[in-house]
Amino acid sequence: MIKILRSRLTLRFKTKHLSCLPISLSPYLTSHFILLLFPFSLLTSALHAQNIVYQSNTSCGCDIRYVDGIETIRDDTLYGFRRIDGTVIVPPSYRYVDEFNNGYCRVWLDYGQCGLIDTTGRLLVPCIYDGVSIPSEGRILVAKGNLYGYTDLQGRPVIPPRYLNASPFACHRAVVALHETDSLQCLFIDTLGHPLYSDTFQNATPFSFGYAAVMKNRHWGIIDTLGHQIIPLIYSHLSVPNQYTFFAGDANGLSLFHLPDSQPLTPFIYQPVTTLSEGRIGVSHNGKQGFLDTLGRLVIPCIYDEIGLFRHGRAFVRIDTLCGIIDTSGRTILPLQYHNATPLGDKYVYHDSLALIEQNHHLGYVDLQGNIVIPLQFDKAYHFSNGLAPVYLQGHWGYIDTNGNPYLPFIFDIASPFEHSRAEVYLHGHQHIIDPQGHCVRNCNGIISFR
Repeated sequence: MIKILRSRLTLRFKTKHLSCLPISLSPYLTSHFILLLFPFSLLTSALHAQNIVYQSNTSCGCDIRYVDGIETIRDDTLYGFRRIDGTVIVPPSYRYVDEFNNGYCRVWLDYGQCGLIDTTGRLLVPCIYDGVSIPSEGRILVAKGNLYGYTDLQGRPVIPPRYLNASPFACHRAVVALHETDSLQCLFIDTLGHPLYSDTFQNATPFSFGYAAVMKNRHWGIIDTLGHQIIPLIYSHLSVPNQYTFFAGDANGLSLFHLPDSQPLTPFIYQPVTTLSEGRIGVSHNGKQGFLDTLGRLVIPCIYDEIGLFRHGRAFVRIDTLCGIIDTSGRTILPLQYHNATPLGDKYVYHDSLALIEQNHHLGYVDLQGNIVIPLQFDKAYHFSNGLAPVYLQGHWGYIDTNGNPYLPFIFDIASPFEHSRAEVYLHGHQHIIDPQGHCVRNCNGIISFR
């Protein structure tokens, strides 16, 4: 299926530099340094959450991408960009490229020569760095020789690379790591590099919604943008604040908190399972899962073996091997009688108001009311995107619309969901890139349309 460049990137620093990271992927922070708790793959993803990227010198991963009306183009081994009308904004001149993100794109002349361009093709940050971030609050995080610093939006150095680790700016503050005596110390700086508070910390996360998690003496707490302790540093386990809610406690159990209140909203008996989604937070208690609301009330009892995120007021749940759908009040929308084969991740949520269900190795789709609107008839299937879903039937892939009608014929060896209005298909072993109208837009070999 479609891969993006970031999936093949590698990081070029030693693990001792991994403190002070925004670990949004972790269930909670503990009294140990974060780097001791998670496999390298998760730490890699965590750094990508900081929006700083390093290019591997062994593989490019530069798939042809289409984002916000701009498409990657290639000439032999070099990459550039053009608009949807065919206007070339950057001729093929870079060895590696990322995709555009909020109007910016990382480009590489070669390994260790990373820069940043905008949608006009203008080079904002020269290709002299090992890694470059997407701008945040007027600053661009850059890395050179395992040290981090910042430039302004014109690529002019503001804070030279001198930190062992650093985050993008949020709330006009960034968390950075320095080596002091025999340990790393985290501190918060302003956009000119001036320290903001007298305290330093053993670990810290960037600010989010005006709050940051910090650790001292192996215990976590929460500070506000003035550096005041809102939650005292007394907890061995603490989750990163998410929309003012977080969990804190010890290895025996956690309680839900809602900032700026420092009082726990629940007993210290839960473990977080899902992040806040549509006013519901998934938790586990005594081996079963349910949902709290933002006031700490258990609105859906912990009776399930697995729960998913809410989307459009609906979430998949599982008891034993049977899956169904509930709403935010816990009311059953789809009876628990289906056998969705994989964990209840993004595959089993609503896309284009339809959700994928599975029973007896056949897949179909239900609407928001739990009605089966596309029968369970496919051997394989993916979620809808751009009003189309790739489905597999009788040995071939094709695309259907939200009414279940065939849209593109069942002729493909491989087909992927649409992403940024482009999908990857294989026909007779040859790769093609198509748009939602079924037109071939890349690697066409004379093919104009598959409709």
